[in-house]
Amino acid sequence: MASDPKVHTFEEVANHNKTKDCWLIISGKVYDVTPFMDDHPGGDEVLLSATGKDATNDFEDVGHSDSAREIMEKYYIGEIDPKTVPAKRTYIPPQQTPYNPDKTPEFVIKILQFLVPLLILGLAIAVRHYTKKE
Repeated sequence: MASDPKVHTFEEVANHNKTKDCWLIISGKVYDVTPFMDDHPGGDEVLLSATGKDATNDFEDVGHSDSAREIMEKYYIGEIDPKTVPAKRTYIPPQQTPYNPDKTPEFVIKILQFLVPLLILGLAIAVRHYTKKE
């Protein structure tokens, strides 16, 4: 490593997101992993999916060995400027309809939707029965 590492912006690193040009941000450091794409045990898709973001969690979740961490050091090209890294997005759940403990209006409507057609049918049968000529 150089004594005075180059500082890269997030936007600059995010632009390197192709198989032939792939940079990753892991623990505040920038790595050009392009030469490692074909040799990565998980395949190049794994590395490409970690571009354009802070890949620290992706890297740590896999549980890389000490030898993997040593190999990684030869791809180190500088540091990331923390001021240029976008803030992490927090999960905002979708809006839900409020819980209605008093379901009386809904219940009444459903009952009426069932009873009104029965009432009409009953009236039609009664009218037919009483107006029938014998």
